[in-house]
Amino acid sequence: MNCYCGNIKTYKDCCEVFHLNQGKTETAEQLMRSRYSAFVLANGHYLMQTHHSSTRPISEEKAIVKWAKSVVWIKLEILKTTKGLKSDQEGTVTFNAYFNENGKPDIIYENSAFIKENEIWYYLGYTKNQ
Repeated sequence: MNCYCGNIKTYKDCCEVFHLNQGKTETAEQLMRSRYSAFVLANGHYLMQTHHSSTRPISEEKAIVKWAKSVVWIKLEILKTTKGLKSDQEGTVTFNAYFNENGKPDIIYENSAFIKENEIWYYLGYTKNQ
C-alpha cells in the first residue's frame, strides 16, 4: 500500500520515518506530506511538534485530533511548491486535501508557509483561497 501522502513508497518507508524522527525533513514538501499523513492518523503530537512555536495552536490539539478522526481522508494533491528545498530557509506548498465529512466530499485548498530554523522545517501557517 502506498503512503497516505500519495508517494509510491510505503508509509513505513516514507512518512513514518519523519513521524519517528520528530519531523526532520529535508524539504518543506516532505514536511507537508508528513503532516497530511499525521492528519490521516490523527497524530496530534506530531502536528504540534512540526508547527512553528510562533503560530502553534497548542490549546486546539484535542479539537484537531477529534476532527481528524471524524473524517475519512481520501488523498493529498500537491499543486505547487515554491522554494522549500534543502538549501532554502522558507517555502510554500499549495495543495488540495480531499476527505469525506459526514458522508459528504470536501476539499481543503491551502497555500501553506514553511520556515526552517536550526536545519529543521516547521509549518508556519496558511492562506485559504476560494
